Amino acid sequence: MNITFHGNLIQLKGKPLQIGDKLSDFTLRKNDLSDFTANDLSGVTVFITVPSLDTPVCDLEIKRFHKDLSKLGKVKVYAVSVDLPFAQQRWCGANGVDGIETLSDYAYHNFGEATGTLIQPLELLTRAVIILGSDRSVAYVQYVPEVTNHPDYEAVYQAISSIQ
Repeated sequence: MNITFHGNLIQLKGKPLQIGDKLSDFTLRKNDLSDFTANDLSGVTVFITVPSLDTPVCDLEIKRFHKDLSKLGKVKVYAVSVDLPFAQQRWCGANGVDGIETLSDYAYHNFGEATGTLIQPLELLTRAVIILGSDRSVAYVQYVPEVTNHPDYEAVYQAISSIQ
């Protein structure tokens, strides 16, 4: 899998996920600095990984997913970045995003490694969408080939609809 950032090939740490893989254990930080682990998952889960909420593409992406995915009901959606939890909380408050929970991989980077989304040596996450079934197995995964591009939103919505 080749991922580029502004046209330059980047190296990702960890093994990219495939449909059917089980998501390895990980620890992320919530906005209140408590831990969020794989044991906290239940039901159909969507992880949206982004380099930083404070960049234009990430900002628009999370706002669009927030607007569109809030209509789907039983799907739990998380936006994951290495932004500090305080910055994530500030961004959500400033943008009225309350239907997507932000989680940070700044402390351990083990979510990035578990999902093959950790950009080396920048220690940022590449843009990806990962959908897990209720058994923590990967039902859908999309690694965006160019980090500065948007994901294929329609493909994500179709995948969620087929899983529910």
